[in-house]
Amino acid sequence: MTTRAKAGIFCPSKKCSLVSTRYPLFEVESTCFSSANRHAHWRVAMQDELDALLRNGTWDLVQPNSNANVVGYKWVFRIKRKPDGTVDRYKARLVAKGYNQREGLDYSETFSPVIKPTTLRVILILAIS
Repeated sequence: MTTRAKAGIFCPSKKCSLVSTRYPLFEVESTCFSSANRHAHWRVAMQDELDALLRNGTWDLVQPNSNANVVGYKWVFRIKRKPDGTVDRYKARLVAKGYNQREGLDYSETFSPVIKPTTLRVILILAIS
């Protein structure tokens, strides 16, 4: 069996590449809060995300029980680009680290900003009828 490595064919690692071939004059997406907090455009994106979460009533702040897990969180940063490669906007998303929680003890309901297919079907059926 001949593999790419045996034939001398190597692809450069994309995760280690520091130069973007698609966007030669690119801006780097922040990977942590401390680096993003130094730039005004990321601070505006984070404030927009917090305002949207509060406006939608995404969570209720309550006192933690002694046997309940406290939810950690992290910020995820993305640069949204136009088709020509220029920056359209900066997007910050607050993500809860709820992977170690138990339903009924640590939380009673979940929030998802994505519409479910069954909900879409019900709305379409109601609209048709």
